[in-house]
Amino acid sequence: MTPLPPAIRALWAVALAALAGCVGAVDYTEDATAVPVPDFASAQINPPPGVSPDGCWVRDIAPAELETVTRQIEVAPARVDEAGKPISPARFRTETVQVIERERQALIFETPCPDALTPDLVSTLQRALEARGLYRGQITGVMDVPTRQAVRRYQNARGLPSGLLSMQSARGLGLLATPRDQL
Repeated sequence: MTPLPPAIRALWAVALAALAGCVGAVDYTEDATAVPVPDFASAQINPPPGVSPDGCWVRDIAPAELETVTRQIEVAPARVDEAGKPISPARFRTETVQVIERERQALIFETPCPDALTPDLVSTLQRALEARGLYRGQITGVMDVPTRQAVRRYQNARGLPSGLLSMQSARGLGLLATPRDQL
């Protein structure tokens, strides 16, 4: 076997390093679509301009939602003789296309800070999601993949397709108090 030239070996090393950085937990949603599970530490960003610098903010990517549409297209019509007796049936071909239901979008939103996500709070989150039929796991107090999947289901129904818990969802679930000026 002939050894690869140094330039090719370097390209392979870069490609393998890039792939290694992509490996992580995957959230298999109900329709078996693989969605990367967001990680708070890698998603955390500085607060956007014009907001309180005391909060914690994250950036997440909502993948595009695609729908596969299959339809039958008539290629040749049915042929009949003068008496109306069929000579040949109609011929059809199947066409399948994917339609973008929702574009990929970058999300930036406020989230409870890591020190607020205590095991007690996460246990309460799991119970709140379980009561709504969204969480089916053990109450562990750990923000694991099943918990993030349930958070994604809860938030997706409210227009935020992310597995990272938003401040608005935490308040909506009764986990955190809502300031009076936001009532």
